[in-house]
Amino acid sequence: MDPLWIHLFLTALPLYVANSSAMVFGGKTPIDGNRNWSDGRPIFGKGKTWKGTGMGVLIGTFVGLLLWYFFPVYTQLVSSEYVAYVFLLSTGGLVGDIVGSFIKRRMNMPRGHPAQILDQLDFVVGGVLFSVAFSTPNWTALILLVMITPFMHMTFNRLAYMIGMKSVPW
Repeated sequence: MDPLWIHLFLTALPLYVANSSAMVFGGKTPIDGNRNWSDGRPIFGKGKTWKGTGMGVLIGTFVGLLLWYFFPVYTQLVSSEYVAYVFLLSTGGLVGDIVGSFIKRRMNMPRGHPAQILDQLDFVVGGVLFSVAFSTPNWTALILLVMITPFMHMTFNRLAYMIGMKSVPW
């Protein structure tokens, strides 16, 4: 199997799962405590919660643990510290998503309003930046990840909307 596709899969799967899990299992207490920024708008908004963030990191890392357990030789191609890598990848992905929400609120975009490139790549950028300490980036795999993520993001958001998991199709 081509190492490029292995690297892409072993990076994308935990990252995508972490990001999706935060939405599916979110709710309860907002990270910003319902506080507003100096501009009078919410810091992050009600959609970024402690429960969702924690569950996203936990489930993304768990998926990474499963990959590490079942495919140890392949995970070594990505990082000799793959478990730490996926923990930081999952954490960084959710931090990137939260930063994206902060930017959207500063641009006066309401929760759920689409921001095409920002919504689709904020979690990828965050995940890569956090995890780079445990893996030398495979630049070709990262470029492919950036190219396929908008398509994957749109496809799965529409699917989640169709089955009632999301109130908007973006």
